[in-house]
Amino acid sequence: MAQPKIWLGVSLKMYFGYQQTLAWCREVATLAQHPAVQRGDVGLFVLPAYPAIPAVTEIFAGTPVRVGAQDVCQAENGAWTGEVSASMLQELGCSLAEIGHAERRRHFHEDKTQIAAKVAMALRYRLTPVLCIGEPQQGTPEQAIALCQQQLQEALAEAAQHALSGEVLFAYEPQWAIGAPQPAPDSYIRAVCSGLQQLTTPDGITLRVIYGGSAGPGLIQRLGGDVNGLFLGRFAHDPQALAQIVQEASKLAEELPS
Repeated sequence: MAQPKIWLGVSLKMYFGYQQTLAWCREVATLAQHPAVQRGDVGLFVLPAYPAIPAVTEIFAGTPVRVGAQDVCQAENGAWTGEVSASMLQELGCSLAEIGHAERRRHFHEDKTQIAAKVAMALRYRLTPVLCIGEPQQGTPEQAIALCQQQLQEALAEAAQHALSGEVLFAYEPQWAIGAPQPAPDSYIRAVCSGLQQLTTPDGITLRVIYGGSAGPGLIQRLGGDVNGLFLGRFAHDPQALAQIVQEASKLAEELPS
């Protein structure tokens, strides 16, 4: 399967109820008829809450839109109350799993060992990790790249130990920009993401860098080829805003080399 030139992903977090999630997904399924999405130049993925996954996969059946989960358990199976295994997510039709978001690190105290185990488990079950990494405080682009490199190495450590392979979507999300009134400066994002694309990974693991952190309309064209896409939050909860971003990504995809 050819890889999209640009990825656009949306996490619904816990903003929507069940019926609201399905209504939103039906509108997004209509957006998936866009020629750039149909050609595969622009890839779309959606991460709904766990209970909605079966119905969401049905809505997107027959479309190029990929469905994933907002988390995954680090264990294969067993006595893990409230958790969901990678094997079950795969069985439900998921092809991605978000791992290591700043909110889970902060509220649920996820550490580097848990995150590395989740990445390995996702890859073992052919789920593409949407690995969220970013610095807590604003510094220089060079400092951000160095910290992200360390976090990436830690997150891929167990996967490398077991010689696992697959693609990882590196969702660069500077924590200080998430939900902030003012987004990170474009020049800062471009400098960091350009550097992240040069990072090396263990054999068999490929990296695509997408940006998240108050990402919205207009940003993808301003960032150009320094990123492989956007990981969208509340801006994309309005289907019309998402339609605008799809159109912007389509125009940028036409300018990028094949």
